[in-house]
Formats: sequence, structure tokens, C-alpha cells
Amino acid sequence: MLDRVAQGELPRKHHIALRGPGGALRHEECFTRDGFDGPYTILYHLERPHTHAPEAAAHGWRPAEALPPGPLAKRHYKSQALARAGGPQVDARIALLTNPDLTIGVVHPSAEDPVYVANADADELIYVHEGGGVLRSPVGELRFEQGDYVCIPKAMVHRFVPDAGAQTWLWFELQGVHLLKQWRNEAGQLRMDAPYCHRDFRRPVLGAPRDEGIRSLVVKRDGAWHGFGLQTSPLDVVGWDGTVYPWAFPILAFQPRAGLVHLPPTWHGTFGARGALVCSFVPRLVDFHPEAIPCPYPHSSPSCDEVLFYCDGNFTSRRGVGPGSISHHPAGIPHGPHPGSYERSIGTTRTDELAVMVDTFAPLRPTAAAAAIEDGDYMGSFR
Repeated sequence: MLDRVAQGELPRKHHIALRGPGGALRHEECFTRDGFDGPYTILYHLERPHTHAPEAAAHGWRPAEALPPGPLAKRHYKSQALARAGGPQVDARIALLTNPDLTIGVVHPSAEDPVYVANADADELIYVHEGGGVLRSPVGELRFEQGDYVCIPKAMVHRFVPDAGAQTWLWFELQGVHLLKQWRNEAGQLRMDAPYCHRDFRRPVLGAPRDEGIRSLVVKRDGAWHGFGLQTSPLDVVGWDGTVYPWAFPILAFQPRAGLVHLPPTWHGTFGARGALVCSFVPRLVDFHPEAIPCPYPHSSPSCDEVLFYCDGNFTSRRGVGPGSISHHPAGIPHGPHPGSYERSIGTTRTDELAVMVDTFAPLRPTAAAAAIEDGDYMGSFR
């Protein structure tokens, strides 16, 4: 939740009549979180938004199925080796790591969604490693580009329309995606010393009501897909206001910090969720103490699993990884830079790495798709 946005036609007060030019009554829809106690958005439709009729669910990605626990080890998954199956993202997502709080995966969409989609199991956070497109929802169109995070609130009806050309998206299913409380003041505004500001985020833009001719909706709930036929277009909204809506944030708008000595990863914290912290590592100056060791120090974090998705640049602490690599360092054993990286970093003044990291409190387990692309030599590469 960022801030309140108001677009289009609105009555002067909640829950009172809004009528069109001919006197037709608009239909109010309250989209709420935490029952009726949390953030909410109110939308005004030309037609009733709740005319669902059950039908077969013809689309939907395969839910994550974790493998049985394996040996404790540092792991490297080469997502670059995944076959680019293509098709619409609603069918093409591949889950790689999962726990009760989140799922992490990769998708290479090559077609627009042929149905409307609502994920009633989780918020979605997507990092666009390659490509771009439009996210279409009842609250408007949201343009996204390479290097953007895109957030879709839980159960928000939407449809992805990717651009032509190659697409690679890192996707997360998360519970309660939010901006970190340490970056907000008591009024909820982002602080002046936060690593981003409200202007960095792009909100959807509401146009005229639209009918794409699509009358099918698939809803993911409790890990299963459910199909519904709609009488009218869900994109018939004439106005809305509230704080629940999709948004996009470019990773390079994140303002990194430098210290006299190495700062912990929490300084790179970008988004929070239940049981998870998402961090952005962007090109930046490094530590400026004359004896500083800029390379991350070896560390044991018995509370967290750590996953890094390598996007671009020179990854000074690792060898054998490249754009699209995913490292998973589990809680219970120390991890750190590859041999020689720690020593070689002394005297450097900046890093050009770009990466997305997530720390999780519950252990992550791989899927069969992850096991198929694992680098079996990774654990031994630290000796």
C-alpha cells in the first residue's frame, strides 16, 4: 500500500448513489483487506461486478510442489537453462522454491493472458529481468519495463499483455507485500531519508470503460484453480479511490547507502512480507574506511534462508554465476564469498552488481524443476 489515489467519477461520500448522465446507477465495489479493518479501494462499475457462473478452469500455472528435504547445502540453480516454453504467463510460470509463506519462480511469457486472472492465495511481486508490457486491471492500465518490480494485490482481477520479444520475469507469491515501516513517518508518508520516494512508484491510469470481449476468469484459491464465466467486462469502472491497487517500481530508483564499513543487507531492504524481506542490490559506492573490506563478510544467519537472483554486473563475491543465476544459502551453515573475493575487494571503491535478494524465516524447499537445473559443483566451489 503506497498512498490514496482517486481517479475518474466519484460521489462526494462513500456508499451513496453515483449516477451516470442518463441517471443509471453505478455499482459500488469495496475491495478490502484484513476483513474491513485494513486498506481498501472502492470502485464504481457500469454493471454489477459479481455475476460469476462456475465453469471449467482452462488456464492456470501448476502450484508449487516441494521435494522431500535433501542434504543441507549451499545451492545454485541455473534458471538460464530452463526451456522457454512461452505462452501466456497464467500457464507458463515455473515454481522453483517454496515454503508456507512464499513461492519463487521464473516465467518466460510470449503471449497475452487469454482470460482474466485473480490470485486469491497471495499478493504477487514480479521482477522484470527482461521485457516489458502492460498490466490491465479494473483500476486501469499499468505500463512496466525491464528492471521494474510489479506488485499485484491479492485477488485483484488482472491480465498481462507482454510486449513482443524476449521476456524473463522472476515472480513471487507473498503474503502482505508492504513498504518497510522504518521508511515511513508517523503519517505514513515515506521519510525524506528513505531509499525511495512516492514519486518513484507508477500507479495504474484509468481510461474509459473497456470491453475486450473476454468473459472468462480464473481464480487461484487454496492452491487450486477455479473457472468462472462473466456476464459483462470487469473493466467497466468509471472511477475509483483507495490505497489498494497494482504498482510498478524501477529497481534503479532504489537509493543505495554507503558506510564507513560494510552495511548489513537490511539497509538494502525494499519490500516486506510475512516471513520475508526483499532487498535490492544496485550499483553503488562501497565502504570508505581506509581499511574497509567491501566484499560481504562470511556470516551465519540461523534464522534465515537467503536467495539471490543475479541480474547484471560483476558479482564480486561469486564466481560461476551470471544473469539469471539463483543462489540459495540455507540457514544452519555459514556462507560468504568465494575464495579470493574477500581479499581482492580491499581498495575497491564501487560495485556495479544488480541483484534481487529475499531472506525467508521458514526453510525453502526446491521443486523438481529447480532440482533439474541445479549446479552440482556449487557446494564444493567454496573450498
